[in-house]
This record gives sequence, structure tokens and C-alpha cells, in this order.
Amino acid sequence: MCGIVGYIGFRDAYPIIIKGLQRLEYRGYDSAGIALLDLESHLNIYKKAGKVQDLENFIEEKDKSGVIGMGHTRWATHGAPTDRNSHPHESESGNLAIIHNGIIENYGALKEEMISRGHVFKSDTDTEVLIHLIEDIQNKAGIDLQQAVREALKEVIGAYAIVIMSKKDPEMLIAARKGSPLVIGVGKKEYFIASDATPIVEYTNNVIYLDDNEIAYLKTDELVIRTIDNTIKTPYVQELEIKLEMLEKGGYEHFMLKEIYEQPRSIYDCMRGRIYPLEGKVQLGGIKEYTEKFKNAQRIIIVACGTSWHAGLVGEYLIEEYARIPVEVEYASEFRYRNPIINENDIVIAISQSGETADTMAAIEMAKEKGATIFGICNVVGASIPRLSHAGIYTHAGPEIGVASTKAFTAQVTALTLMAFYMAETKGTIAKSKLIGLLSELERIPKLVEKALQSDQYILSIAEKFKDVRNALFLGRGSGFPVALEGALKLKEISYIHAEGYPAAEMKHGPIALIDEEMPVIVIATKNSSYEKVISNIQEVKARKGVVIAIVTEGDTEVTKMADYSIEIPHTDEAFLPLIATIPLQLLSYHIAVLRGSNVDQPRNLAKSVTVE
Repeated sequence: MCGIVGYIGFRDAYPIIIKGLQRLEYRGYDSAGIALLDLESHLNIYKKAGKVQDLENFIEEKDKSGVIGMGHTRWATHGAPTDRNSHPHESESGNLAIIHNGIIENYGALKEEMISRGHVFKSDTDTEVLIHLIEDIQNKAGIDLQQAVREALKEVIGAYAIVIMSKKDPEMLIAARKGSPLVIGVGKKEYFIASDATPIVEYTNNVIYLDDNEIAYLKTDELVIRTIDNTIKTPYVQELEIKLEMLEKGGYEHFMLKEIYEQPRSIYDCMRGRIYPLEGKVQLGGIKEYTEKFKNAQRIIIVACGTSWHAGLVGEYLIEEYARIPVEVEYASEFRYRNPIINENDIVIAISQSGETADTMAAIEMAKEKGATIFGICNVVGASIPRLSHAGIYTHAGPEIGVASTKAFTAQVTALTLMAFYMAETKGTIAKSKLIGLLSELERIPKLVEKALQSDQYILSIAEKFKDVRNALFLGRGSGFPVALEGALKLKEISYIHAEGYPAAEMKHGPIALIDEEMPVIVIATKNSSYEKVISNIQEVKARKGVVIAIVTEGDTEVTKMADYSIEIPHTDEAFLPLIATIPLQLLSYHIAVLRGSNVDQPRNLAKSVTVE
């Protein structure tokens, strides 16, 4: 949720920290703060509610010296987004400062104990309690800061990624994680710390991903990693795949628009090297070792949240259609709090763009304890979910900065499509000729997505007519239903218009009561097996003076005559409908939001990666 960045080395820390916060602002933008420490032990802390730019303006004329620094951009959990609740937070004496991503679940009990011992708190946050606890343990036991951090974290219940600095140790940063991501960039006599690699890639390609219950002690010429139980760990240095240019807008007005237009490439990158149409073969290196598990699976459970859950619904249609394995799609946030029946013959597919979604990670842990095989679908190399999984697929969509997921969704659907075909081929539930035809069509999808994007200006003209509506209904059948759900989610999360996605046939069981001449009804009405049924649904809407925006197959005249507005997409096999039909819905939501003056890259109350419950 929150964004963390830290630096220790020979450069001025401030420019690195502030630029890092700008790159991480998509993770949280309620408030921001920075701490700078020089070798004379002068600690300057500046923090401000609002955007990173507000912080930058606030600091402009202030002392920004120091070669050690840390910064934080916040998505509020405990305490309102105010100056005093912004990070960093100080200990009782002011000798220690901390930034934190996560939630300390037992902070209330710890705070009461600290207050009983005379501690005075300046904020409403759980984070301030932790830094008080660390100093309290250090003073009471007469131990060094490193040991005090270890002992304090043993008392903490919850998730955290933290960075700590001390005026008494002005040449060291301490970083630790449990359940929240933290990556360390390795330079020459300098180190970088961040929630993800985006602030680091400009300075180094070499990174270390901290594991849960690991604590890093960083000096300019030394890095030591220990477990919470004080066992020394050998750092594993990896090379980053992302490039600096991936983090820039590249001439687009918003990251979201750029990422919508990147989908031909991201879909291609997801399938590249994995399909061989002429041979009718799908090759998935991450699944090869578990081929027999998939072949003999009695059931597949897909767990995910938000947009990833919608991708999972598409996967359900594809896997059941082609591999003939029963599939259940679960909200990870609900699944983990039930007592689901899971056995060792089940496969759990966990989907997450960031690979750090807290509820999905908890669902994985529970399923592993029950003996299930875990297969992860993730976009971020080195993230937690791939490391928790037995096997998996990286979607290779590249960094997705816009909070509203676009290219990650179609990449996830592509990965699930590949899995469905791989399982079907392995189980012998699909004829070779059929698979050759499907893979040949899948190879064409990036070009078809490019063609769908050509309707952008026409979609803008539709958006201008509907930018002031208060409600919208999205309808689809079959795999068009998850597309309708995803379209509704995109509209509501970036434009703040209330929108609902429904199976078209379910409209008569409630939503039809809402339809009037002021409510647009967006219908996935492409030529597929449900085409005639969808036409009937459109007629029902029109009979009640509803306004219909139809997503139709290129050249369709029947629906076009009935609908008020028709957006054409290229014809493709029904299996690939979600990859094409979702494009105009993304563009429609984007343009409506921009016309309404919304911040489409950073919609209110949302953050990119939900790393807390």
C-alpha cells in the first residue's frame, strides 16, 4: 500500500529520495514525508499531508543535506491523512525514526503498555508505537539497536516493511520485512531500499529481495542480512528486467492510457516463446515439473482479488471448456476466512499483478498447509507470491503504474489461456487440429488488439455524451460476463460513477428495475454462441427506454440497428473474446474519467498494491 524508499551512500540523499517517492506515489498518496541524516547526527524530518509535490514545495527552502535518507508515501490505515500522522515517525527521545508499510495488529495493547510506562505519542498510527517499542527495549535491556529491532519485531503481530535510522548510528540504515515487499538495490559503496524496483532501476540493476522475517543492516560498504532469530543469510543478488524508459509516460497524458496502448506488446510478450501454432503445442517451463499434477487434478481453485479475480473467471470458462477440469474462482479475502475443503489433489492458482496482495498470500499459505499444489500467476519478478508458489508463470506485462489495472488484466487472461490449452493438450481433451487453429488465432490477437484501439476517438465522442451519468449497467454472457464485471470496475474506480456488471440473463432478476432513459447499458454483444440471447436482452432494455452502448463484432448490422451506439471490434474465436472486448471498455472508462476531471492514474482512496488486509 504505502511506498518506501531509502538511500545510504556517497551521493546527496534528497534528490534520490524525492524522485523515488514520485515513482512510488501510485502506492499511496494521502501524505508523504522524508528524513535526512548527516554524519554529524543532524536529523531533519519533513512531512506533509497531500501529494509528493506538496512535500517537495514544503521542503524547498529547508535544509536538505545528508547522504543517508528515507522517504514514505502513505495510504492511510491507522489515523487520518494529516501532517502528524504522516511518516517518518520518531521515538520518544527523537533519536530514532521509522517509516513503515503494513499493519501492526497488536499495536493497541503495545501502546497501552508504553503509555503506562510514561510514553507520549504524537500521532494516531500503529507505526509510532513500533519505534517507541524498539527504543524502550533498547534502553531497558541495554542492548544495541540491531538487537533491539530483532527483539521488538518478535513482539509484533501483523505485516510490515520498515526502515529505521538512528542519530546515534549515523552511518547505518536498518530494513526489515514480513508480509510487505522490500527490495534492496546494490551499488558501489551505496545501497537503495524501496517497496519495489521502480525507484532503484535508474541507479543499479542489481537487487536483493528480502524474505519474510529478514532484517538488513546497511552501511556504505557493508550489507548484512540476518533472520529475526539472528541467523546470518547469504544475500541472493538478482538482475532487474525493467528498464528506466518503462517508468516514463512516453508522450501519453496518463500512465493508464499508455498502458492501454501497450497491450498488443504485453500480450505478445506473455505468449512469446510459449506457443508453437504449427506444431499445436504450448510450452510452459514453469509448469513442466508439475505436469502430472495438472493431468490428474480433480479440481482447480483460482484465488485472486479485484481485476485479477475477473481474470480468474475468464480462466474458469477456458479451463473447463478445453481441459475439462472443474474450476472454482474464489475471492482470496473470503476464501481465507472460510474453512474450505482442500486436498492434495487440488491445484490452487493464485493471481496477482504485484505478487504482494495480502489476502491472496494468506490464501496460498492456508492451501499449502492443506497439501494443495500452488501455481502463481504474477507480473513482478521476485515478488512474494512467486516465491510462495510451487510453480508459476510470469506475465511479462512490464511495470503497470496506473492504479486501475489494464495491461495486467489482459496479460493474466493470456497466461490463463495458455494454461487451459496446455492442460487440454496434456489430458488429450482437445483435438490436435483444433489446438493448431486456436493457437494460430491466439498468435493474431496482438494485431487484433491494435485494430480495436483504432476506435479510440469514436469512443471519446461517446464518452462526451455520458460523462455526467450517475449510474451504468454492464451486461455480458459466457466469458463476456467477466468482461462486463471488469468494465464496470474500471468505470467506478477511476470516474466514481456507480456501475455494476451482470450476466445479461440476470438483468430480469433485479437490475431491469433501474433502467430508464438516463442509464446507459453497456452490452457485450459480439457474435458468439450467446448472440441471439444477447439480442433479446438488448430488446428488453430498449423496450424500457434504456440507452444501449453495444460492443459488436465488426460488420454486425443487426445489433447496430438496435443499439444507440455501437463500438466495433475485430472478429475472433469466442475463446479470445475477453482479450479484445475489454479494450473499448478500458478506453470508455478512461475518457469519461478524464472528462470528469478525475486523476485516472491515482484515483481517490485506492492504491496499486493491497499489501494489508
